[in-house]
Amino acid sequence: MIDPKNNSYWLETAPNFKGAVGFEFLGEKFDVAIVGGGFTGLSTAMELAKRGAKVAVLEADRVVSGASGRNGGQCNNGLAHDFASLAASIGREKALYFYRSYVEAVNTVERLIQEHDIDCDFRRCGRLKLAAKPEHFKKLEKSFDILRDGVDENVELISSQKIQDEIGSTLFHGGLLQSTSAQMHVGKFGVGLAEAATRKGVKVFENAQVIGYNRFSNEGFELDISGHNLTAKQILVATGGHGQSPFGWFRRRIVPVGSFAVVTKPLEKDLLDKLFPTRRNYVTSKNIGNYFLVTPDDRLLFAGRAKFSTSNAKSDAEAADTLSAMLGQTFPDLSGIELDHCWGGQVDMTQDRLPRAGEKDGIFYAMGYSGHGVQMAIHMGPIMADVMEGKVDANPWRDLGWPAIPGYFGKPWFLPFVGAYYRFQDYLH
Repeated sequence: MIDPKNNSYWLETAPNFKGAVGFEFLGEKFDVAIVGGGFTGLSTAMELAKRGAKVAVLEADRVVSGASGRNGGQCNNGLAHDFASLAASIGREKALYFYRSYVEAVNTVERLIQEHDIDCDFRRCGRLKLAAKPEHFKKLEKSFDILRDGVDENVELISSQKIQDEIGSTLFHGGLLQSTSAQMHVGKFGVGLAEAATRKGVKVFENAQVIGYNRFSNEGFELDISGHNLTAKQILVATGGHGQSPFGWFRRRIVPVGSFAVVTKPLEKDLLDKLFPTRRNYVTSKNIGNYFLVTPDDRLLFAGRAKFSTSNAKSDAEAADTLSAMLGQTFPDLSGIELDHCWGGQVDMTQDRLPRAGEKDGIFYAMGYSGHGVQMAIHMGPIMADVMEGKVDANPWRDLGWPAIPGYFGKPWFLPFVGAYYRFQDYLH
């Protein structure tokens, strides 16, 4: 078996971004400097430029090379949480507000694609949550009843007798379908968004690591980009808050958790029709489960938290072996199938798995999407443009507190224990 390439399928099959500018443009004065060239940074830059602002995007690598280009390609409506559990903890009204924010986020993605004519294989395919155990289906039944009661009319319960019409695996005991969720080629989308932003006048700098900054009382900020300086009236931090960064306040509030993916060689359409007749987004109901979809060129992307660790070359290779075994167990027809790609990425988790956005000591931020960032990261662009103009009420996450995680200082030493706990919970329930 040929070893798969250790890189993101999305990034390798996307066109090259040709709009980056040289460091000589750093000498210009900008209204806004955005740290991070992923979905949030590019979406915000686009919106601010449309409103007349002079914007610089500072990306330490290449555009969308982080989480934006290393995810599962799913653009789903709804929360990362069970709605009933979230409503019990924060109240039904606020939980409903958050849920509908995610629904609107998918609409924002579609609107941007249409507005800027971005070729990225966007498709409203629906998301199917698959019950991995009979008792999990009972929970999905309860969720269905709650969602249909004034939360989301676009949900459907798929019984154990009908689940084979949706997926060619004997492991599942029914499912909950949210029909308006979407999928897209996130690499093509990210490059298309970056190109559209440059057409609006945004200056995008690649390989531009921000290593420090100074604040001037009346004139904004000066940022140090590897020995080069840039001045801006406002800063937006649109990264995960971890790793090398002078914005250390975020580091104690964001936990980077590895999420891993493999992509198969192209598969025969007859086989895909047998296994995935409806070509949806799929996610399983276990705590340590999987999520998967069929790519636009007829491959299977199969992903999950195969290891509770951060992503690195060793973890990525070990996770690829684990995911290959999971893939074969889920779909025996694909047991031992050749893999073309494997990679890892960082999911930026907050303690309650809800995003955070706002302003801290004069610095704006939006991050912490906790594994559901494809749609929300993009949606936060227009919202943060409003917030930076003083329209604080536009931010759905404005009232959430954000204390530091006790005992955490940037190195997630506790991840193996978290993984063990979730594995035990999957065994019990």
